[in-house]
Amino acid sequence: SFRIHLACIQRRGAFLESLGELSQFSLGGSLYGIQSLRARFRLGRYLSRYKIAIAHAFDFYTNLTLIPAAKMARVPVVIGSQRQIGDLLTWAQSRVQTAAFRLCDRVVCNSRAAADRLANQGIPQQKLMVIRNGLASAAFAETTPALPHKAGILRVGMIARMNHVSKNHRGFLRAATRVSAKVPNVEFLLVGDGPLRPELERVVENLGLVDRVHFLGNRRDIPAILASLDLSVLPSASESMSNVILESMAAGVPIIANRVGGNPELITERNGILVPPDDDEALSAAIEALLCDKALRVELGQNARQFAQANFTLEQMRNGYERLYADLLEIKGWRRRRT
Repeated sequence: SFRIHLACIQRRGAFLESLGELSQFSLGGSLYGIQSLRARFRLGRYLSRYKIAIAHAFDFYTNLTLIPAAKMARVPVVIGSQRQIGDLLTWAQSRVQTAAFRLCDRVVCNSRAAADRLANQGIPQQKLMVIRNGLASAAFAETTPALPHKAGILRVGMIARMNHVSKNHRGFLRAATRVSAKVPNVEFLLVGDGPLRPELERVVENLGLVDRVHFLGNRRDIPAILASLDLSVLPSASESMSNVILESMAAGVPIIANRVGGNPELITERNGILVPPDDDEALSAAIEALLCDKALRVELGQNARQFAQANFTLEQMRNGYERLYADLLEIKGWRRRRT
């Protein structure tokens, strides 16, 4: 077993409520300039004081913060993470993160596509390990729909933060326009929020979709939202291992997504539909085809649920991390003297 210490860049967010009695360290301040150097020194002192044995960073910003601090503190095992494909980083961001990864004992990627991209950037294959995302058992439980049933109405949902154009909400709305012209009994739900929402609301108005498209904002009852859908759509331009795809699968909701990044590692012709990126016609045709074929929706949804249950549980992910930690500690000749 491991005693966990959690370091946060900023101590806020919904997940804090479920952390219990974990030891926590908040960096605060800025990630750039003099403040960032001070934050790394403070973090390094924390790692030394508590004799941390494994330092594991989980995203771009924590890679750049924790990895140098851990090396400074001489932490025995240092692990970085690539949880996105990385194609949305700037050239400079990619270079500095690659330099940080070279200091690590391992870099954990949540998809083979992400690992292959890092290998192409010069990270040695032996440093790369794929541990895919896992879902808690609650994601597979039968759930009461969040939205009341409307007789004869089919619902298509897109779950994504409205903080980056790469999520491609506009493509989803263009497809909604095409589908609405052919399928009269459909409505479209946008789940998520962010700075792009006012712009997207104007797009909906300009496309004449005000009666068809509904903005639900940020929701913490995603399983119940998915239980309200007939179809889940993820038209984003970049994904590594999408939790939205996994959660849709766990709920038995058929999924349509772009053929990008790690999506083909999840979706096959047996459990969903992949379409070319930036192809509004293909996306709308796939949506229309599934809306008009209930039997196919049921078949794909059932297959997707079985696939997720067999391959993407929280226990499988946890076991992967525990094996990694134990193996690296053994390689380092470390014995359980430390936290």
